[in-house]
Amino acid sequence: MTSDTAAATSQRAEGSKLKQAITGPLLYLFILGDVLGAGIYALMGTLSKDVGGALWAPLVLALLLALLTAGSYAELVTKYPKAGGAAVFAERAYRTPIVSFLVGFSMLAAGVTSAAGLSLAFAGDYLGTFVDLPPVPTAIVFLALIACLNARGISDSLKSNVVMTIIEVSGLVIVIVVVAVMLGGGGGDVSRIGSFPAEANPALATLSAAIVAYYSFVGFETSANIAEEVREPRRVYPKALFGALATAGVVYVLVALASSIALPASELSKSSGPLLAVVSASGVPIPDWVFSLIALVAVANGALLTMIMASRVTYGMAEQRLLPAVLSRVLPNRKTPWTAIVATTVVAMLLTLVGDVGTLAETVVLLLLFVFISTNVAVLVLRRDEVEHDHFRVWTFVPVLGVASCILLLTQQSGQVWLYAALLLAVGVVLYFIARVTGRRSGRDHEAGVIR
Repeated sequence: MTSDTAAATSQRAEGSKLKQAITGPLLYLFILGDVLGAGIYALMGTLSKDVGGALWAPLVLALLLALLTAGSYAELVTKYPKAGGAAVFAERAYRTPIVSFLVGFSMLAAGVTSAAGLSLAFAGDYLGTFVDLPPVPTAIVFLALIACLNARGISDSLKSNVVMTIIEVSGLVIVIVVVAVMLGGGGGDVSRIGSFPAEANPALATLSAAIVAYYSFVGFETSANIAEEVREPRRVYPKALFGALATAGVVYVLVALASSIALPASELSKSSGPLLAVVSASGVPIPDWVFSLIALVAVANGALLTMIMASRVTYGMAEQRLLPAVLSRVLPNRKTPWTAIVATTVVAMLLTLVGDVGTLAETVVLLLLFVFISTNVAVLVLRRDEVEHDHFRVWTFVPVLGVASCILLLTQQSGQVWLYAALLLAVGVVLYFIARVTGRRSGRDHEAGVIR
């Protein structure tokens, strides 16, 4: 690092109210924990419906597409290390309140939808190892419990994230190891890893499945919110971001290969706990309850963190009068945003009525694709904005390809998924204008009171 860069970094640190305590390894684990989340525990069966045994193909494609947008995040985060993510990037680039609002609300809606999908995954075969309960009512009760924990005040720390990441990764390592043992003993069928369904076009099937696979890689964008607390973000952030995505890609491909070797696609596609089915099929004497417990911890942690994020984003937008002010109310003792927690939980509960994890995952991806298009375009627009400190600069063709890749994935979404996303965004637009009207009214009332 040059002396000019060091001086800029030092100046940024001195001007910040936050402590720069996040080192490169901690940031790497933070991003890896976000990316290596609960999605892979639920979606392998969904992928097998489209690509049969070639589960690795859509995961590799999804990784390549995610890396394009990650390049844009690397530039903007190191350029604006105090920025709060995609909504702030949009505000800087477009100077249009409704656009930055929709970008922020898309992130919020994606989080709530993701929590709904994770709650259904929690209520599936993994929980079925312990008790047999109807999925949708169980998912709704699960979300209510998550809301109670959220309202009590959940302190999310990097240390707890490291622990949860280790638990999540341990489950995936178990899948890879037991299938390797199975293969060494003469079991499994390696020929399945290249077999697509007989009626499918391999290229189109891979592209279609990449929409769901993309869900397994989203999560890296949340790291933009902690940029101000990272030491030397210019040097650290790109390495941690790309390193975490590459690590996740390798783990996912190995899990995909193991799943295809252990079970035919027809069996994987029927299970809401596909990785549990893989471990059971391996013949390695690992009790079902052990792996199910790991999977439930991963899924529950993912849902909890997602709902904490969604409720805090809702609260923050209400504080900025971008959402109705009622959503900014907090519990007097706990100091937690209870109205935001209730609102986001109710929406997530309603979304569980969809009943299909794959459809909810596609809806999350659709919403985030709009966010990613905004971020990729913002990189190009903000090239005119010079900053004093050195920062990562991505090749110009990368954000261009990032926009193209997002548009390509948008064309593969079903009408049903577009409908769900449109309804969520329509609710957001209505809330935005309600907030604008009530904000103006309260402002006039305040001015009148001052005059009197």
